[in-house]
Amino acid sequence: MNPPRVVLPLRVVLVDPRNPLNIGAAARAMSNFGFSDMRLVNPYRVAFREAKSAVKSQHVLAAAREYASVADAIADCALVVGTTSRGPRALEHPLRRVEQGGRLIVKRLASAPVALLFGSEKFGLSNDAMSHCHWLMRIPTREEHGSMNLGQAVAVCLYELARKPAQTLAPPPSKPLARAEDLERITMLLEEVLARCGYVHAPVEASTQLKLRRLVRRMQLNAHDATVWLGMLRQMRWKLFDQPGT
Repeated sequence: MNPPRVVLPLRVVLVDPRNPLNIGAAARAMSNFGFSDMRLVNPYRVAFREAKSAVKSQHVLAAAREYASVADAIADCALVVGTTSRGPRALEHPLRRVEQGGRLIVKRLASAPVALLFGSEKFGLSNDAMSHCHWLMRIPTREEHGSMNLGQAVAVCLYELARKPAQTLAPPPSKPLARAEDLERITMLLEEVLARCGYVHAPVEASTQLKLRRLVRRMQLNAHDATVWLGMLRQMRWKLFDQPGT
């Protein structure tokens, strides 16, 4: 039985969002990575709760709460982190890359709610909104095109919070390797088909067989793939040489 999934107390706060499609995309990203607490500060007065971009995540939009100010939206949070593309303005806050910031946020989420702020699509977070932040976080985009779509930025940041680096080091589940006798069957069938096609000639037949044997084994076939290869080679042999009329 799988243990229950731990729901982290993250508040995704969109400040002055203008485009309902971007709000829907942010909701979809939240649902993708297992977050559901969306908070909107002064959203544009459009029916964003019906945004078609919120595929399979309408529950996030339906539960989203609206606030008149950033202070109200983050009142219950012990840590407030703003996102920025860094742009031309000077920043008065510590600035961390998303990889480092993500680790710090996850650590704090274990004991207290955290607010992650995203600014409007056109201007980002205002100086007033940033003044509520403990520090800022950025996604390392190239200088020539530093800003990201709101929904994409939310997705990248939440992926960093949800991912588990240790799992990337775990070997992928392995399938049983093909048996030596099946690899030899493949080698013999392949040699037969190539010989009957004229690729293999008698003077070099022995060396070709050795090359084919090494080639087949370098493929590191699992048992299922070996069965598929045998089936394909048998069908090729029958179609090319053994079918009546050939």
